[in-house]
Amino acid sequence: MKVEFWYIGKTNEKYLIQGMSIFEKRLSHYCKFKSICLKDVKPGQNSNETKLREFDLINSKLTTSDYLILLDEIGEMHSSEKFSKVIEKLQLNASKRVIFLVAGAFGAHELLQKRANKLLSLSKMTFSHQMIRLFFLEQLYRAFTIIRNEKYHNV
Repeated sequence: MKVEFWYIGKTNEKYLIQGMSIFEKRLSHYCKFKSICLKDVKPGQNSNETKLREFDLINSKLTTSDYLILLDEIGEMHSSEKFSKVIEKLQLNASKRVIFLVAGAFGAHELLQKRANKLLSLSKMTFSHQMIRLFFLEQLYRAFTIIRNEKYHNV
């Protein structure tokens, strides 16, 4: 399975960059993994216009065969075990490319929410769009270790 993790805007904090790098490397043992930072768009006159510009950027890079999972506060929440079942099902269905996406600081435009095949929330709490990147990569790695019945999840 080819998995890509897209996010808008650079990660500024060194500790987040280091953490992301650790999990990106670990994930490459389980799938064809690529992390892609999309450039910030020019801010609009309001947050909705900025989100629309981000949608246009993202949509221009998607193909019709891509399976898009948007990390969004209105998405479904899963335990780590249940999320591993989602990943396992995706492996069986073998979409060309599975893309997990973290939108920009203002969240996702409704058109992006509609384009997504699935909306996923990691928590009822609000995290910065930069921190959620590290949290998600750790959970994706955890899901693969659960699928393979490796120690990481229970250590």
